[in-house]
Amino acid sequence: MSSMQPVTTGASLTTQVTDMLRAAITSGEMRPGEHYSAISLSQRLGVSRTPVREALQLLEKEGIVRIEKNRGVRVIQMSLDEIVQIFQIRIILEPPAAARGAEAATDEDLHHIQELHGNILEAAAAGDGPRTLQADKEFHLFLLGLAGNARLTDLDRELRNLVLTRGLVTIPSTRSGQDLADDRREIMEALVRRDSRAVALAVREHVTRTAKLLITGVSANTPGLSADDYLIKIDQLSKHCQ
Repeated sequence: MSSMQPVTTGASLTTQVTDMLRAAITSGEMRPGEHYSAISLSQRLGVSRTPVREALQLLEKEGIVRIEKNRGVRVIQMSLDEIVQIFQIRIILEPPAAARGAEAATDEDLHHIQELHGNILEAAAAGDGPRTLQADKEFHLFLLGLAGNARLTDLDRELRNLVLTRGLVTIPSTRSGQDLADDRREIMEALVRRDSRAVALAVREHVTRTAKLLITGVSANTPGLSADDYLIKIDQLSKHCQ
């Protein structure tokens, strides 16, 4: 099913269009390198060009697309070198923020985190890759947000958005809902114990694992490209963040 369906009433048109275009990029419906016009996108979504243009400008600020004069908009695809750099930053950034978030979390916060974790498993069970990635992002951004540093959370959101076009290789059909649950099991258990150090370690392991899965998946789909050198770069940094 297409990610770009006619918009509905409720949330602002720009918000809806932005979400739909982001989902279309994540799913591969809008492919890197190809050019898309605001006119054609507005026709597919059944809206005027104004909210489409506004949505594209927001996505350009996020680094997801590039608006090119007289040519429309092009989806940007990160190289493996850029992906490694993004995950190196995340490995440094996320563990201490998650640890602080665990310290600050109320019982209500922990309950909400469990609900967000459930959303990941539900989307995965339905076989909805883009929704799984979105639910995963909401889970981690909420946890990081508890650290009370809005700039840090915004930066992490931007870093996650940059690898949208590659994200689906981290949730291939061979990974079951149980695999995804196990992938965050140590984070959830540490949060319930309110063990901030264990949360930091579990988040570091999770981000490192995700980076390696993404690198391996991209390399497997790119003839002649070896993952080895890129995996080494992840390990070289990760070992210093323990």
